[in-house]
Amino acid sequence: MRTNPDYEMDPADLKRLVRENPWATLVTHTAAGLTASHYPVLVDESREELSLLTHLGRPDDEVLEIGRHELLMIVQGPHGYLSSSWYGTSPAVPTWNFTVAHLAGVPEVLTPEENLQVLEQLVDHMERRVPEPRPMLADPVDAAYAHRISAGTLGIRLTPTRVTTKAKLSQDKPAEVVERVLARLEQPGPYSSPALAAEMRRVHGGASRG
Repeated sequence: MRTNPDYEMDPADLKRLVRENPWATLVTHTAAGLTASHYPVLVDESREELSLLTHLGRPDDEVLEIGRHELLMIVQGPHGYLSSSWYGTSPAVPTWNFTVAHLAGVPEVLTPEENLQVLEQLVDHMERRVPEPRPMLADPVDAAYAHRISAGTLGIRLTPTRVTTKAKLSQDKPAEVVERVLARLEQPGPYSSPALAAEMRRVHGGASRG
């Protein structure tokens, strides 16, 4: 992904992107060629520098050859199609707005104890949004089961050495066009996306809701 200073995300927004969209694509270039898999990720809140935590089911760690190559982690946020019919201007062409981050580096393999902690943190992070959260280790039976199956996973920490971000959110459009796009994204329709509209409002200074 090519860089564009106009669309770069600041570090705080990057961490927010991961927290709100914790499903990532992991890509490596192995001896067999390009290989990809998909796992939930967390921001390592114990570190000041950007680090991401995840786990892989075995034998995916061998398929991806974890620790032997650079790993590319792709985290994608809200995205969607914008029809040129929404703009109210001419000439116009449609486009796709999106938020995404590419994070690359050689991952660190965690100890089994650290991996279990990451799994617990992941469950807590996801469970906080349900009416009756169920922590992974709160119940003795669940805890024993979690300890047993965690052996089938490998925890890793990625502290990226290369980061590319892009939040393409109609920054090149005049305010009146942005407002028309927001109205279409926030109302029912085939390309409705309130989440994408919320991201656009962030970069456009909370554009008015009329």
